[in-house]
Amino acid sequence: MIPGLILYWVLTNSFSDLSGQEPGQIKVPGLEKILKNQEDKLFVVNMWATWCGPCVTELPAFQKVAKEYNPAKVSFIMISLDFPSQIQTQLIPFLKKNNISLNVSVMTELDYNAWIDKIDPSWQGSIPATLFFNNADKTRHFHEGALTETELRKLLDKYL
Repeated sequence: MIPGLILYWVLTNSFSDLSGQEPGQIKVPGLEKILKNQEDKLFVVNMWATWCGPCVTELPAFQKVAKEYNPAKVSFIMISLDFPSQIQTQLIPFLKKNNISLNVSVMTELDYNAWIDKIDPSWQGSIPATLFFNNADKTRHFHEGALTETELRKLLDKYL
């Protein structure tokens, strides 16, 4: 009987997170490190939240398109603005339910004035917002508002 219980535990616990992920946490120094990356590739940093309707609407496009582009040429970084206190109750269930496999981190720095200008000085703080950049070739484009799959592809192709 015990080997059966062990097998049940292994099966129910080992594969429970395959449909979602545990998001990382990010503060200003981590954001600055991303934004200063000198690797010759396009970085796509999307600011979003589970409580933001347009963010949720555009998320499938990011999920789909990210799978189609070479990760050596483009890196998708999804930064959730969900409250850190809601990671377990709201964000993780959302990621699992929607099978989100993108790299997701939660901004734990709640003083938005400490970091919002680092994304783009023109950003007023509305989400979704997406920054496309490649510091190696001095590419930088900020887009405030939701992106359709077609718009996302056009911007990726333009800056790759």
